[in-house]
Amino acid sequence: MATAGTGRAARRAVLWVPDWPVAAALAEGVVDPQVPVAVHDGRGVVVASAPARRAGVRRGMRRRSAQQVCPELVLLAADPVRDARAFEPLVQAVETVVAEVEVVRPGMVVFLARGPVRHVGSEDALAELLVGTVATETGAECQVGLGDGLLAAMLAARAGVLVPAGPGATADFLGAQDVGALTLAASTRQAETETVELVDLLQRLGLRTLGAFAALETGDVAARFGTRGLAAHRLARGLDMRPPTTRRPEDDVVAARELDPPAERADVAAFAARALAEQLAERMLRRGVVCARLRVTARTEDGNELVRTWSIDGAPTAAELTDRVRWQLEGWLSGRSGRAPSAPLTHLELTAQEVSPAGAVQDGLWGRSLRGHAQAGRAALRVQGLLGAEGVLVPVLQGGRDPRAAARLVAWGDDPAPLRRPDAPWPGQVPAPWPATVPAEPVPVRLIDAAGAPVRVDARGRASAAPACVVVPPDPRTVAGQAPAPVAAGEYPLRAWAGPWPVTERWWSPEGRRRAYVQVVPEGVPALLLAVERGAWQVEGVYD
Repeated sequence: MATAGTGRAARRAVLWVPDWPVAAALAEGVVDPQVPVAVHDGRGVVVASAPARRAGVRRGMRRRSAQQVCPELVLLAADPVRDARAFEPLVQAVETVVAEVEVVRPGMVVFLARGPVRHVGSEDALAELLVGTVATETGAECQVGLGDGLLAAMLAARAGVLVPAGPGATADFLGAQDVGALTLAASTRQAETETVELVDLLQRLGLRTLGAFAALETGDVAARFGTRGLAAHRLARGLDMRPPTTRRPEDDVVAARELDPPAERADVAAFAARALAEQLAERMLRRGVVCARLRVTARTEDGNELVRTWSIDGAPTAAELTDRVRWQLEGWLSGRSGRAPSAPLTHLELTAQEVSPAGAVQDGLWGRSLRGHAQAGRAALRVQGLLGAEGVLVPVLQGGRDPRAAARLVAWGDDPAPLRRPDAPWPGQVPAPWPATVPAEPVPVRLIDAAGAPVRVDARGRASAAPACVVVPPDPRTVAGQAPAPVAAGEYPLRAWAGPWPVTERWWSPEGRRRAYVQVVPEGVPALLLAVERGAWQVEGVYD
């Protein structure tokens, strides 16, 4: 969406569906529309339905707090694929009114307003037509806003208003808005992280509104906040994120591939999309450019062509490009779209549009440090092509009370984000140091005292007797050659031990559990972390 060569921002229209993650779950029949629903990402509530908000559930609440204020609340895990898949029919409905739209994120599209307004007759008529079309064809309720510049249009859509054209009206509308609204324009994880940090800094400096931030001199913003601050400053002033340029634009960056055999399922096409996304990101890195739009094009066996454009902010990674292509393929191939492909896909093409130089993109001081990472990534993709997406997993550290809970395995290429904050307090956490090796499956053992009786731990966390020996029975999986044993079978007298440390989790719910941990130092083998639950002991970790 190129703008004119003036300093004034292009007039844009934004269509926004409130509470879209909840609306997507309702559209796919995941939950009953009559019950209060909230979507969480493991760290807190991301969005809540209207009944849940009336009961007191708010965004950012911890799961426990949300369930406390609304016991009948249905909690759903965040699912970007579901959100994008369910959003495709809405985008197709918008395309019956507007020729070219961009998907900012599932639940929000943006387009230049000048052409559609001229065709329909007025901005009010365009907004009314869009709301009516989406409601008739999909049953979803949406809001439309128009404004000069992307941020003004986004905020106008959230308020359901049309901001009058002109810099004065835009400045008045944006001036009183909270500076945190800058995060709405971030469409990549890196851009969102940088914007959140910028907003936090601005608030600590006392700049709590967009008007206060916009009043700063551009030179001062550049010197203090850098490139991201300059882009945010332009948004706060009602301008486009990038200044207009009079020179010839950079050529588009393209990556394409023929699909042989043709792809009928989204997971099959996603493997080709992942390789293409990595190829496109590598080409952009070599040219030292970033893009503002990603166009996904697919052709079918009978010659039809499917095209969708996604808005991109900053320098997207291969994983972020892959996410958007995977989401789009799910929307086309899931069978839930109003206009599904008429035949299997035979061609897939990714195009980076509105390409501009990236001054911050350069090789490392000692050469291209990402070369080995790229080679490892390509190897992992080949293995995934043979074994499936879950065939290659990577660990992610997260918060937890024990070593097993503090590690999460995610598929290679997915977002390696922890579901629980590592820096949050975890009362009852097993004391450090933690074991270096955690078996994939706990190994059952017996912990006995000097008289040969089993050691038990009561409800107060007291041991029935001092442990004297740990007995490791033969593991049937090891005997069958299926898995190596972290500790060989046998009886091992103890040289030292510590504990027990009782841990009680979710005592108020049926899935709650009570455990106790003991550190032991057997003779002849490494130290072990043992856990007892319902009277049964098992090896939770090995101190290498």
